[in-house]
Amino acid sequence: MAILYIDNKPYEVKPGRNMLETCLTLGFNLPYFCWHPALGSVGACRQCAVKVYKDENDRKGRLIMSCMEPVTDKQRISIADPEATEFRSNVIEWLMTNHPHDCAVCDEGGSCHLQDMTVMTGHSYRRFRYKKRTHKNQYLGPFINHEMNRCIQCYRCVRFYKDYAGGRDLDAFASKSNVYFGRAEDGVLENEFSGNLSEVCPTGVFTDKTLKEHYTRKWDLTMSPSICQHCSLGCNTIAGERYGELRVILNRYHGAVNGYFLCDRGRFGYEFVNAKDRIRQPMINNVPVDKEAVLKEFARLLLTDKRVIGIGSPRASLQSNFALKALVGENNFYHGVSDNEHDIAELAIEIMRDGPVATASIKEVEHADAVFVIGEDLTNTAPVLALAVRQAARQKDIQDLTASHVPAWHDAAVREMIQDRKGPVFIATVNTTKLDDAAAEVYRGAPEDIARLGFAVAAEIDNSLPKVKGLSADEEEKARRIAAALTAAKRPVIISGASCESATVMKACANVSWALHKKNTGTKMVFTMLECNSLGLAMMGGHRLNSAFDAVLNGHADTVIVMENDLYRHGKTETIEKLLQQCKQVIVLDHLNHPTARKANLLIPAGTFAESDGILVNNEGRAQRSLQVYEATSMVQESWRWLLNIGVKAGNPRMKQWTNFADITRAIALSEPMLKAVDDITPAASFRVAGQRIPRQPHRYSGRTAMNAHVDVSEP
Repeated sequence: MAILYIDNKPYEVKPGRNMLETCLTLGFNLPYFCWHPALGSVGACRQCAVKVYKDENDRKGRLIMSCMEPVTDKQRISIADPEATEFRSNVIEWLMTNHPHDCAVCDEGGSCHLQDMTVMTGHSYRRFRYKKRTHKNQYLGPFINHEMNRCIQCYRCVRFYKDYAGGRDLDAFASKSNVYFGRAEDGVLENEFSGNLSEVCPTGVFTDKTLKEHYTRKWDLTMSPSICQHCSLGCNTIAGERYGELRVILNRYHGAVNGYFLCDRGRFGYEFVNAKDRIRQPMINNVPVDKEAVLKEFARLLLTDKRVIGIGSPRASLQSNFALKALVGENNFYHGVSDNEHDIAELAIEIMRDGPVATASIKEVEHADAVFVIGEDLTNTAPVLALAVRQAARQKDIQDLTASHVPAWHDAAVREMIQDRKGPVFIATVNTTKLDDAAAEVYRGAPEDIARLGFAVAAEIDNSLPKVKGLSADEEEKARRIAAALTAAKRPVIISGASCESATVMKACANVSWALHKKNTGTKMVFTMLECNSLGLAMMGGHRLNSAFDAVLNGHADTVIVMENDLYRHGKTETIEKLLQQCKQVIVLDHLNHPTARKANLLIPAGTFAESDGILVNNEGRAQRSLQVYEATSMVQESWRWLLNIGVKAGNPRMKQWTNFADITRAIALSEPMLKAVDDITPAASFRVAGQRIPRQPHRYSGRTAMNAHVDVSEP
């Protein structure tokens, strides 16, 4: 640790970090714009100036930009120095000369970083009385709104979009003192992470166009921590609601998972919650009924028909799947996925549980110095993981720069020195992918060919493994190069997954990682799954979906309960048609109006993730809690709550002991060996902070903007 003196007071800090980050970590109010913890420093905005002194006898000092200065031992700086304070005040005034005074209509108003920094520096009076510079706004697609006149030229947008996320259609265009951030011409932003511009931008230049369609100020939203439902990574989100309608999804920082960023699918793919054709009314034989009627009919069917099976879902929570399993009995619970998907999920669990190699988090992938992707188009199946691999492509070169004494956070210098060099990232896929431009080498082939290449790489790493025969000379040479790069790395990561639906490809991934682990215990691997709770469903245990089909078609079951699942997605159409025709009763709990739901005799409206509490298990086996954002109407409930009420009404002895979410979660921990830790991942309902429950709404102020609202606002 180093000692840093700030305004003559000593603080123990980590050396090597930049001074701005250190001061912010210590709780000092130091304004900034261009610096971002994930993007590093470029010193573009000149807003974070401090005075630095040679030693305790130096009284004059010199101004520096704190984001560009590394912390060293016994360093002395001043934040409160009058010259530094005046410099920061002048900079904010220069930045505001062309900024419009449109906070009242700006979508960022009340949650604007520029507002916070302006108030922090004390700038409140505008002396500029001349015509402001104006720009043409562009159409950037259905997700991002563009208001270029609010720009303060911090360069965050292009640094994220172009440098960090690999986008090629957004840039900075300049002529003299006129700088424009946008596309060469109007058009839809092509990068899968364009939505992050609305959070990265410290002003209102790039804003969420989907929020604009039903706009609500930040302080009027009811918000809750949630988990993204759109892939298996389990990115952490904040969901915001107003008047019973989901209005916005924001990123929620999780250091090991998604960090500061979300993909566009996770950020903007929430409108199904508000869909007009959602299932919102219980139906018996297509006739609307009330809640009591559907509970009574469901309970009657359970009591009169002993041949009832339940089909679970990889997009439903652990609680909902477990409640269905408890309702129908362990022997009558079936996984609602194809047999191949069932086998692949179980294979992934077996490899992760019994093998020597640990599963890497997304953050660990980001810091890997060699990556081998086997059979996965990550941009489509796990976008944030693809973003992490893109950062990993720079890691080896960043390590090589340590001899030049350039810190990794000095972003502009690092990128200038690396330029177009690519680290040891190798991608073997069926078709071209958007991640190919970050790879040192790519390989195309059928799943069987990709698996053969993987086995060949494993054999090159571990001589005790059998050699793969029938490879071309080019493939053999490629396997040797990949093996050499992985062996030379300190933190290699091997990535595969379920999108090829090939167990052989996943076994090849396991072979490479296990062979590498013998030489380097720092080796990690990653499997991606097909749905948000694929791994959780597999951990719970259950029978194959084809066995459910056989049970009905062979007359062993008369009633089938389908929960949050469209069977047509997981089986052959003709088989599903026979199944639904032969069943005496088809009971569907769901929020989506899909083909299976339209064949239901008893249709029950289930809550979406926004209306439900639940736990999902992501691709690395990490159980995460999603909290209810708002209560649905009386006719819409969580699937587990419907099933619990029905079980109690039908006299299920086990379910009679449960009354709420916590009881079901505790039962899961006691009953399911692989899920015994789920009861400990979130605080109990009785948890309090300073005597109060965790708030469902944001703080009364954004940063410091409305800190005194209770004093000087007539209606606080």
